[in-house]
Amino acid sequence: MKLLSCLIIFLLNTAVLLAQRPEEIKRPLAFFPKQRAKVLIAGSFHFDYPNKDMAKVQKSDQIDVLTEPKKSEVTELVNYIKKFKPTKIAIEAFPEWEATRKLNSYKKGEFSDQRDERYQLAMRIASELNLDTLYSIDSESFDKDLVKIDSAYFQAFFEEYNVKTNDEFVTMYQNWYSYDDKLAAKLTLLDYFKYMNSEEVHKLGFGSYLIGNFKLEDHRGADILSIWWYNRNLRIFRKLQQITQSNEDRILVIFGNGHASVLRQLVESSPAYEFVEFSKL
Repeated sequence: MKLLSCLIIFLLNTAVLLAQRPEEIKRPLAFFPKQRAKVLIAGSFHFDYPNKDMAKVQKSDQIDVLTEPKKSEVTELVNYIKKFKPTKIAIEAFPEWEATRKLNSYKKGEFSDQRDERYQLAMRIASELNLDTLYSIDSESFDKDLVKIDSAYFQAFFEEYNVKTNDEFVTMYQNWYSYDDKLAAKLTLLDYFKYMNSEEVHKLGFGSYLIGNFKLEDHRGADILSIWWYNRNLRIFRKLQQITQSNEDRILVIFGNGHASVLRQLVESSPAYEFVEFSKL
């Protein structure tokens, strides 16, 4: 009888313990605002092919956004991005480019022959959504300031950074870029933008700066990257913060996709922003 009583007590205690729910663990986001400014990054190739970047696009792989079928594909892409309903548009330009002045001229019919994505996408979307401002948030990097202080030292510091290396990953990236350059002609612009702005492309795009000359003796390559490319994008992100005025802002960022890979990382990590996946509009 005594044994039976002990068994009953044990079973009751066990039932009580099982009924108790463990303390719920709060997600880190629970400590931050529920509503955050939304950011859509549209990483782009340069529609007018200035070929100022390290990776050049061959003439045979270039497309013309002013002629069919790409002209109609631009319209499809614009209409897709407009689904985000941006309240602000930030572009890859310096203040002296006078983006808002050019936007006003664009609305009067000028620049119709310009292939640049700042006209074809940013100004067109701004015009169709009745936005009156374009925000130029590009920035020079810290190395430009340092060169002014000691040009001889930093000229030597950057020496050989862009020369060929024996890193096997460089060849892999070159093969990828060669394949990628041909996709703009094979895919619709919308499908190409969805591909370019995928998480995998952005991550590996940033990874291209972590190979080759990044491995220059000891940490010189790492130091160069930090005061040059990564710093430039940190400054761009700081400008994004400066134009953010409300957690109700919906900011469309149109930049070269090399920038987008870093900006994505910064926006996703910031408690002030909600990153909007390009392919999920």
